[in-house]
Amino acid sequence: MKLFYAPGACSVSPHIVSRELGIPLELKKVNNKDKTVEGAADYWQVTPRGYVPALVLDNGETLTEGPAIVQYLADQKPEAGLAPKNGSIERSRLQEWLNFLTSEVHKQFSPLFKPNTPEDYKPIAKENLGNRFDWLDKQLAGKDYLMGKQFTVADAYLFVLLNWTKFQAIDLAKWPNLAKFQARVGARPKVQEALQAEGLLKKAA
Repeated sequence: MKLFYAPGACSVSPHIVSRELGIPLELKKVNNKDKTVEGAADYWQVTPRGYVPALVLDNGETLTEGPAIVQYLADQKPEAGLAPKNGSIERSRLQEWLNFLTSEVHKQFSPLFKPNTPEDYKPIAKENLGNRFDWLDKQLAGKDYLMGKQFTVADAYLFVLLNWTKFQAIDLAKWPNLAKFQARVGARPKVQEALQAEGLLKKAA
């Protein structure tokens, strides 16, 4: 399988998940500005949506949207526990988290990264994010991960989103449970492997 990614983008999430599962993926780096793939290929030919991630399966089918991709990967190795069993209430809870992260956290970041966003709107976007972080911080009280003790694909997604605060002068110290979560996930060996592979973390000497 091939994972089309851009360093630091939301595609880091399926990258982390693949390494946690021990599923080898061929990484294809995408330039988000000109929509080219490393080696000069046209990313629009991979997906007409033009954004990462995209996962090209061995049978040639292409899967897009991070929450769908991470669940697909997790279902290839269900014994790893990165996603609960299909049809269970726990699986629906996982999907609940993925939908919340996609619509209420990920999309709140979008205006902050767009160059054409009016400057006077950015404080509003940050306030919206702060409100989501307030709620998330409460949900993580007394828990290692979003669903308790078990690391899931939703945690990989939240970790990537929280990483974006570094580029927007948002200090996670205001939300101690989020800060602890971020450090906990960031210390996972497979998470570090993924970040190193994308050039986001220097390898230890």
